[in-house]
Amino acid sequence: MAAELSPLILSLLERRGFTGDAAAAFLAPDYESHTHPAELLADCDAATARTLAAMDRGERVAIYADFDCDGIPGAALLFELFAKLAYQNVEVYIPHRDREGYGFHRDAIDALASRGVTLIITVDVGTTAVDAIAYAKEKGIDVIVTDHHEILSALPAAVAVLNPKREPYPFPHLCGTGVAFKFAQALLRRGRAEGREPFVGIPTGWEKWLLDLVAIATVADMVPLVGENRALVHWGLMVLRKTSRPGIAALCLKIRLRRDQITEEDIGFSIAPRINAASRMDEPMLAWKLLTTRDQSEAQTLAAMLESLNASRKGVVGGIVKEAKKRVSVRDQKSDRVIVLGDPEWKPSLLGLAANSIVGEHGGIVCLWGRDALGRLKGSCRSDGSISVVKLFESARDSFEEYGGHAASGGFTLADGAVHALPQRLAEAALALEASASPESAAFDALVSLREISMSLWRDLSRLSPYGLGNPKPVFRIDQVQIGSLKRFGKEKNHVEVMLSCPDTGARVRAYDFFRAPDGFSQPLEEGAMSSVIGTIERDAFRGGVSLRLVDVLAG
Repeated sequence: MAAELSPLILSLLERRGFTGDAAAAFLAPDYESHTHPAELLADCDAATARTLAAMDRGERVAIYADFDCDGIPGAALLFELFAKLAYQNVEVYIPHRDREGYGFHRDAIDALASRGVTLIITVDVGTTAVDAIAYAKEKGIDVIVTDHHEILSALPAAVAVLNPKREPYPFPHLCGTGVAFKFAQALLRRGRAEGREPFVGIPTGWEKWLLDLVAIATVADMVPLVGENRALVHWGLMVLRKTSRPGIAALCLKIRLRRDQITEEDIGFSIAPRINAASRMDEPMLAWKLLTTRDQSEAQTLAAMLESLNASRKGVVGGIVKEAKKRVSVRDQKSDRVIVLGDPEWKPSLLGLAANSIVGEHGGIVCLWGRDALGRLKGSCRSDGSISVVKLFESARDSFEEYGGHAASGGFTLADGAVHALPQRLAEAALALEASASPESAAFDALVSLREISMSLWRDLSRLSPYGLGNPKPVFRIDQVQIGSLKRFGKEKNHVEVMLSCPDTGARVRAYDFFRAPDGFSQPLEEGAMSSVIGTIERDAFRGGVSLRLVDVLAG
């Protein structure tokens, strides 16, 4: 295989640590050899035994899932598993994002107990729910946890806690739906091994048709797309491109996605936001119904509803962004590294999207807060990469009741009385972190010429996909390009597009970036100027051919 690859692709693989057989395996993930046996999950035997016992006794089972685009696909996956097994005494419970919030809640346990539930299987939640699971036990309800979040303390007294971060499972980075899929695999295998009906009548490998849900959740939850996750998403995309789910087909038709060409980017930028819009703007069960319905008419109705909710979400986020930018201008924070703004009327579930928009234009770090339905001050923070959000939170930990996230993004709940001092507290923390950081120049993977940017190169690069955390898109530097026609686009004119050309060869390439102003790069975009640009190569789905997504612009 190595002989078929261009020197550029070989060098990119080597930069990622893959040579020889490892490179071949990376380019062609094998489902059987690149995934791990579900039975390696700690407590797997206990989980499958308790579930089979519940089915034998006809107990009422509840699938309790988080309200985001990891929990919802996982709930759909387990619901379809029980449907395939012809077990109907099952219900799905997804808490409301605003009224209930994240977590495993006592009120929900009470509601499920009142309906006769005696076994709850969680998805994407439960690892730290010590008190809630103890309460469920008092109510006569057993709990099986399938989750992937960090183990911060002693595990709850559940029947089983399936979490890939527990030994001896060899890959700790599965998403919540990925863990639910592993549980489904183990249950099917055990049922077949015991000669149970209808397990023995289900074809071996049938569960692979559930990988479309695993791919959606894995990409949406931004877990590392390496190792087992790479294999699951690789094969999950294949299933998604020919999925028989009416809801997915209707959604693709509604948003004009070529279903047979769906990529991880389509999941991240088109499918996942609409699934998440259900819980951000309405009821999360709408998204669950979209993924599970078999009725064509209902699928079309649900797809239209999610598209409408997503459009409403964009409008609300746009209003928050407009108001936040106005405040930034009034307060002359243009040069500040950290912007902290809030309003009790702002909906916390939308603030990450708004902060991302402001960071794209302003740079630095943006933290926005609002008040949730329970009266808590909660918010989101986004960074341009110059400072880690998690390190910023850690440096100002006394300001928060809770916080978490990654280098580029995070969320928080404010401690009582901390809101007024938060801007100064974070500004001081940022200054300290910047003082201790070593300056870095913009990084890139390879140097190419403008004339090399072509569909042929894009097809070559696509062999490295799916891209994501742990396997980012290759970043290229192109020197001696001339900045041509420049324009702003989008409803609010908050995106930038420019035509790049090479005076020597005549090559021309369209370049763009979202939520970025022409002066938002290291070197402002100016028509006629000679510059060097850094960016990623993208397929232009609207105009055909390829374009360049700008990362930065440097002096020529």
